[in-house]
Amino acid sequence: MDLESVSDELFRLRPEEFTAVRDRRAAEAVRAGDRELARRVKALRRPTLAAWVSNLLVRERPDEADALIGLGEGLRDAHRNLDGGRLRELGRAQRTLVAALSRRAGLLADEAGHPVGEDVRREVEETLHAVLADPAAAREWATGRLSRPLSAVTGFPGLAPDAADRLAAPPAPSAPGPARERGGGARVTDLAEARERRRREQRRHDIDRVRREAERAAHEMRAREEELGRARAEAERAEEAEAAARRRLEELAAEVDAAEHRRRAATEAVREARGRQREADRAWRTARRAAETAEAEARAAEEADDDGG
Repeated sequence: MDLESVSDELFRLRPEEFTAVRDRRAAEAVRAGDRELARRVKALRRPTLAAWVSNLLVRERPDEADALIGLGEGLRDAHRNLDGGRLRELGRAQRTLVAALSRRAGLLADEAGHPVGEDVRREVEETLHAVLADPAAAREWATGRLSRPLSAVTGFPGLAPDAADRLAAPPAPSAPGPARERGGGARVTDLAEARERRRREQRRHDIDRVRREAERAAHEMRAREEELGRARAEAERAEEAEAAARRRLEELAAEVDAAEHRRRAATEAVREARGRQREADRAWRTARRAAETAEAEARAAEEADDDGG
């Protein structure tokens, strides 16, 4: 047992199971003589419901989590380069992906038996925005071991609705200097333009990649929603069948009880009839012996009368 394996086990549990298992693992570490491990295990905090849902999303949908992290890298790069056009493109992908992942997280929580309300959904979305804005937050989220939801970095341009428009405005042209009037300056300008073209091509490539990832995530989410709908319908049918079977079982149990009552009554009737039969048999035997005795006496009397005559 080590802290890594214990942490992995604990943060995969449902929130209500966390504390009891954590305390058991800490006690096991104490019995094993590793009090430092016990202290560190005991220090692990039970995740809030929003943190648990965020962790669940990372573990159950790692590809979609990677898409969000990649989108965050693109947004931060566009921010650093003051690229308004790219920010607009990635901003649309951001809204699509965050909305899709928020819905996905709610469905996963529902499937795991913990339906969440709007407050928890907002905390999950704030965590997703923090992942987009902050690479440290992205790394922390990717571990799947959040104890508390993350807070988005304020002022991040990729999250501001009008940031892309502000950055899209072309810079004011500067007056040409002496260097630009010379051939060497022209070559430098051509080289800079070539580099800028390559950067734009790379940006378009990144935008297309992130957009495709967002579309795949949204498509996957819709497919899983349909799958969840089918599973719910099947569960409802199974519940109805189980209820019908339970009612039939109750009816059969009542019939068995009634049959058992009739059996006991019949057994008692048989016992009483057997008793009466035995009594009748004894009476019959007694009567038969009496009849045989009377018949013998009658024959003896007849024989004596014949001899006397």
